[in-house]
Amino acid sequence: MEKGKTYRIAVLPGDGTGPEVVREALKALDAVSAVSGFKTERVQYDLGGDRYIRTGELLPRSVLEELRGFDSMLLGAIGHPDVQPGILEKGLLLELRFNLEQYINLRPVILYPGVDTPLKDKKPEDINFVVVRENTEGIYAGAGGFLRRGTSQEIAIQDSVNTRFGAERCLRFAFEFCRRRGYRNKLTLCGKTNVLTYAFDMWERAFREIAAEYPDITTDYAHVDAICMWMVKNPEWFDVIVTDNMFGDIITDLGAMIQGGMGIAAGGNINPKGVSMFEPIGGSAPKYTGLNVINPLAAIAAIQMMLDHLGETEAAQRVENAIKKVVSRDVKNLSAGKMGHSTTEVGDLVAKYIAE
Repeated sequence: MEKGKTYRIAVLPGDGTGPEVVREALKALDAVSAVSGFKTERVQYDLGGDRYIRTGELLPRSVLEELRGFDSMLLGAIGHPDVQPGILEKGLLLELRFNLEQYINLRPVILYPGVDTPLKDKKPEDINFVVVRENTEGIYAGAGGFLRRGTSQEIAIQDSVNTRFGAERCLRFAFEFCRRRGYRNKLTLCGKTNVLTYAFDMWERAFREIAAEYPDITTDYAHVDAICMWMVKNPEWFDVIVTDNMFGDIITDLGAMIQGGMGIAAGGNINPKGVSMFEPIGGSAPKYTGLNVINPLAAIAAIQMMLDHLGETEAAQRVENAIKKVVSRDVKNLSAGKMGHSTTEVGDLVAKYIAE
């Protein structure tokens, strides 16, 4: 951290309720910057479904090049009911991740005191782990195609692309992250070596070879189906889980549910040497747009992750402490419309606790 430093932040409010939760996240960022001695310079970008409908553009090349020059990015949500599924996800979200080399998706799964979990008898000390997901390869790489499309003999092929380079850089990040986290010093590889015998044979070999360089980290392996069972039955077994793109996508949504729901779950798309993007993972929730009832805490948690990534650890802790106060004192239900407070009021509460 450098006192008085100014961070340039690209803000992508996006679709649906994205602008509403981003507004409250930036309110928290302003509050913590005022007490922590740094500044932010923010540039907002009109990217998402509305722009696509209006102009036919998804991600102009000029905008992509500008984004490389920022210290960090904050995304609200992408998803529009009037745009065919897959267009925004592939043409915008995946393009951002792939072109900006955001090859790590980082997803904390943390149960805060006062937040309900659907897991019987589980407490905050039982649910505290992080998923490190490879973010630019696997089945999301877009390799494949159709043969005889639209006929009774149609063939659809979707290839999973896994490189040693991609797997290894993800694994090394996970080992380093586990060491820095210093929680239980345990890293679990999630895969499917008994069926996906090529891709995960490579992942597991790389995992074992790299593990030799980290004698302080305990390692283990589990199939993805077992991971899902144990996340429900024994979430306390996990510290850091590392996995590929598709399995990571699946188990992080399960993780969001056991930590209290999408209203509290945030994630980061990380380029360790470039610009990273932080976001709530709940989606655009179009039916709540403009009603001022959506939960902004996940977007505020994304700010906490951003600050931690930027090295503003004290500021990040202030934001996290404020979130904990809100969920333990003020908001008893994290669902939209059931918080007992409006979106704006929850943002105000977080800002107040940050300033105290």
